[in-house]
Amino acid sequence: MTNTTELETLNASTLSAVTGETAKRPTYDRDALPISILHVGPGAFFRAHQMDYYDRLNATDPQWGVMAVALRSRKAPDALAEQSGLYTLVTLDREIDFRVIGCLKEVCHKDDAQALAPFTSAELKLVTLTITEKGYCLKPDGNLDEAHADIAADLKDMSAPLSAIGWLVKGLSARKDAGLSGLTILSCDNLPSNGEKLESAVLQFAGEIDPALRRWIEDEVSFPSSMVDSITPATDDALINRVERECGYHDEWPIQREAFTSWVVQSNVKPGFPDIARVGAIMTDDVALHEKAKLWLLNGPHSTLAYLGLAYGCKSVAEGMTRPELKSFLDTLMRHEILPGLTTPDGMDLNVYIDDLLDRFSNPAIEHKLSQIAWDGSKKLPIRLLETISANLAAGRSVEKLSFGIAAWMRFIVRMTRADASITDPMASELAALGAKAEDKAETDVPMFLAVYAVFDKELTDNTTFTGAVKQAYSAILDIEKTNLQGGFGI
Repeated sequence: MTNTTELETLNASTLSAVTGETAKRPTYDRDALPISILHVGPGAFFRAHQMDYYDRLNATDPQWGVMAVALRSRKAPDALAEQSGLYTLVTLDREIDFRVIGCLKEVCHKDDAQALAPFTSAELKLVTLTITEKGYCLKPDGNLDEAHADIAADLKDMSAPLSAIGWLVKGLSARKDAGLSGLTILSCDNLPSNGEKLESAVLQFAGEIDPALRRWIEDEVSFPSSMVDSITPATDDALINRVERECGYHDEWPIQREAFTSWVVQSNVKPGFPDIARVGAIMTDDVALHEKAKLWLLNGPHSTLAYLGLAYGCKSVAEGMTRPELKSFLDTLMRHEILPGLTTPDGMDLNVYIDDLLDRFSNPAIEHKLSQIAWDGSKKLPIRLLETISANLAAGRSVEKLSFGIAAWMRFIVRMTRADASITDPMASELAALGAKAEDKAETDVPMFLAVYAVFDKELTDNTTFTGAVKQAYSAILDIEKTNLQGGFGI
């Protein structure tokens, strides 16, 4: 992304020229902020989500400066260094909001000399991570994979760690040697029980290289779990041009996000943890209930809308929500078949949450492609829909609407196969083979797909209530395709 205009680039020397008429600038003295938060993995979501909370908190409690460390690419450090860590957060809603985030003090690469320095500072209170699930190097059972190439290399040589786990342990070792007290390390990745899994991985690694360090971490460091939520589309040239046009300066890497944001953090944090509850975060003893509510009410209906919306010929979430029948279907699905199986988490009203979700899905400023949400269905369906279906069957509740998501996925595979389109899924080859055999008949197609036991539990597929509901939904979706796709494949 290259600046081809005559506009000045956003940085510390040009910040004073930001008038505030379009883009809001920081109200605190960013130069006076200590580096009290260290973040690993400065990707788009971190800068759109966590940094927003810190920025708003600094308006009334100006002590939360952030240093971010990239593990792999130098793209983020290089781009943001040119801008003194400043960037524009663009909030996409009915009204568009532009705000310059000011508390990112420094961005570097993990191999840079200064990257570990915050660990030996008493001012550091919190370390956070957004490194994606694969960055934790875990085995399927949730334990650290010591055979992983990066982990194995780090266990042999800690001079320049390759993995996030190895790098964290090296930083904690330096903190212990400096005689400093512990701190909070907070995973912000979409990984269930992320705090427990991160703690287990760090302790396992530390125990392999220094049992005394492991004991110090157990005593001094807290690993709360967390849940994060906000739709964050990727930065593109259109966003860069929009910032230039609306704000009057060039920003090489602005960030866009929906207005809704949520951050739920387990309350077992160490002293000195930032008071993010002041700016809307939820501190709770049970993050798992919030995770389940999000998984069942947001992710499950999101996948259902993806597959069903494609059968209607829709391309995006917002477009799908313009169809009254789809919006009404999701409302009924969430309130009558999903909500009854949930326990209300602290600080939430689940009916209000459903209202918010329907509004978020309808946001015309966000273009979230259904085809992308449809990826990896063989991995997503078991946790997004099948768990809910099993719970409903056990409790004698309806699965009629829930079964539409399953049947619509089957039809999606059939259409993709017939269009000779690439299926993005770990089981792509097996699924395409099934799609090629489909006869467009519920009685033959549904049992064929349900026999894929890597996706469907046999106890579930033996349940005639479930199989009957999926067959009924499959037939209904065949009719939807005939009416809406007009000979196309809806992909």
